[in-house]
Amino acid sequence: MTYATEPRPAQTPPGDSTSPRPRKRRGRVVLLILLVLLLAAGGTGYWLYSGLDRNIKGVDLDKAIGDDRPQKLPTSGQNLLILGSDSRDGANAALHTGHVSGARSDTALVMHIPEGRTRAVAVSIPRDTLVTRPECTKADGGKVPGANRVMFNSIYSQVGPACVVKTVEQMSGVRMDHYMEIDFAGFKGLVDAIGGVTVTVPQDIHDSSSGLNLTAGTHRLDGTQSLQFVRTRHGIGDGSDLGRIGLQQQFMLALLSEVKKQDLMGSPTKAYTIADKLTAALTTDSQLASLTKLAEFGRSLNGVDPANMETIMLPVAYDRIDPNRVVAAMPQAGELWKAIRSDSEIPESAKKSPATGG
Repeated sequence: MTYATEPRPAQTPPGDSTSPRPRKRRGRVVLLILLVLLLAAGGTGYWLYSGLDRNIKGVDLDKAIGDDRPQKLPTSGQNLLILGSDSRDGANAALHTGHVSGARSDTALVMHIPEGRTRAVAVSIPRDTLVTRPECTKADGGKVPGANRVMFNSIYSQVGPACVVKTVEQMSGVRMDHYMEIDFAGFKGLVDAIGGVTVTVPQDIHDSSSGLNLTAGTHRLDGTQSLQFVRTRHGIGDGSDLGRIGLQQQFMLALLSEVKKQDLMGSPTKAYTIADKLTAALTTDSQLASLTKLAEFGRSLNGVDPANMETIMLPVAYDRIDPNRVVAAMPQAGELWKAIRSDSEIPESAKKSPATGG
């Protein structure tokens, strides 16, 4: 795979649908929220439980991908692929200022929980990373041939989530034990259900593309503003999608803090409302597609302290042919995936990304 030899600012992106835009989500956030809400709703009647259970959609990865997969970790560690889907139809249509239709994966994050499950590493994959897509099977059984230099976030809309999992597995050599997807419409509802999220920005942000307008200082964001915040690119950093990483990480930490502060255990009605919003927006692999299985998985991660969680962007460099795209930077990316495959400490050299100046 071709990559640039030195950092280079991205050119003006041709549009939101084709610009580098990694959404660096903390997978731990998803799991902590699920754990808290599911346990809080545990005392409700069966009709409430079954209603939440029916909300969750499942994808049979083993059936869709087959046996052509990397081996599982040699330890008790776990790997989870988290996607944030961004449909331009239905409930999500009003959340966009552009004219792009269909559904896309605007967030891609590999969460690695090493043996012992007391810490976690979240590796985010920039959505405009050029990758080699393997041959995949669509939901209707049709085959899609492999292709080179495919934009990563196009795989979801063209072939489906199972192909995204297969692509990540083949580019990394890392077996994904589980898959989780959250739709942005549900994300908006979740923020509104908890009463908003507080963030502090050091400078004014005015982004006509996302619609966000904030002055420097502290703000309480509602669901719509939260989506604008994590989508904002213009007016921060170098204006490329890689500049969103800081805002996205900041917001998800603020969201986690907000959920932990609220007395959900003492408010079953509010807990159920939030759980309903979250599960309605949730798709998982078939092994997690129920409240019971999600709660069991969440409890297995009780020992993970958010303070011990590290977020890393896949090391990338601007593509030599198309500077609006990025490619995996070697040897850094290879070192990163190797460490995850062996469930070992990630070297500092594997955390440096040429596209962001290190």
